[in-house]
Amino acid sequence: MSEQPATDLRSPQDSVALDWSAVRAHLAKHGLRLDTDPPPRQFAGGLANLNYLIHLDGKPAVLRRPPMGELPAGAYDMAREFRILSRLPDALPFIARGLHLCDDPSVIGQRFQIIEYRPGLVIREHLPPHLAHRPEIGARLSQVLLETIAAIHAVDTKAIGLDDLGRPDGFLARGVSGWRKRGLAAKEDGTDALHHDVGAWLETHLVPDGKPSLLHNDFKLNNIILDPETFAPRAVVDWDQGTRGDPLFDFATLLSYWIHADDPWAMHDMEQMPAVEACLCPRQEAVATYARITGRDMSDFLFHRVLAMYKLSVIFLQLGLRYRSGVTQEPRYAPLTAIGTGILEFTHEIAQGRAF
Repeated sequence: MSEQPATDLRSPQDSVALDWSAVRAHLAKHGLRLDTDPPPRQFAGGLANLNYLIHLDGKPAVLRRPPMGELPAGAYDMAREFRILSRLPDALPFIARGLHLCDDPSVIGQRFQIIEYRPGLVIREHLPPHLAHRPEIGARLSQVLLETIAAIHAVDTKAIGLDDLGRPDGFLARGVSGWRKRGLAAKEDGTDALHHDVGAWLETHLVPDGKPSLLHNDFKLNNIILDPETFAPRAVVDWDQGTRGDPLFDFATLLSYWIHADDPWAMHDMEQMPAVEACLCPRQEAVATYARITGRDMSDFLFHRVLAMYKLSVIFLQLGLRYRSGVTQEPRYAPLTAIGTGILEFTHEIAQGRAF
């Protein structure tokens, strides 16, 4: 197994420090050895959970913990993610298996887990130069994204002991009320009317829950580790929001990152998925392809689209609030409030039928 390229790892001075002696002592109690040569290194990318390349018993692995500071209730749930990762590989080969859960937050300040390491290509904010603007790459990546999320939604959760995961009954209604509450708590001054209008639209247009399936809840290109040659998925990562519920909401979450060249500035500045650079298919085509693969009825999809977009705007507002309130001084957080409000404005346009 090849090592992670140095370009995908932060320099030691730019990494968030952990108490590695405490980690080593904890693992030793469980018969595991944390190696110090090479030393742990934090992965680049991401604004939330912290991920480190470590060596456990002589083999590479990933240590994963929540971000620093106070966390929103129910977010960054390491125990839930570990439960999924310890079982889901039995159904899907492109899931890296969970190896160990530290359920004691006193060790490093939060619970953490250790996950199997899968090397490969990770496409983050921008497409690698050697792949840029090649239409055949865009068609292949579009296919991989849509087939992979469809495969996740097709998992028999009962067969792998995850049929009690989450609360699928009332999933969409709770999503509307929960994201409305979070949105108002994280809103930018002067945006009350926008939040009210989008929230009222969601309540008015609430649709029944679809048949529940396994949801990733943040599925996008940078959460897939790809084979560098075939672009087949080697791993789907970041399962801390995993649950069971309406699969159309999960698909709509993917689509919320699927930008078009003529989308508003905020959709480009969020830099979550390089859909334009990668020449991904149009959003409408993605909807039709997902419907064809899964056989699902997409007639109520506008509701899921608006809810997922509102969720995205609130997540950026929550991250921006961490900067506004002084929880973090990380410069990357500084523009996130404005981006969140810009996404909210676009969400309002989608709800009113002036965009998709």
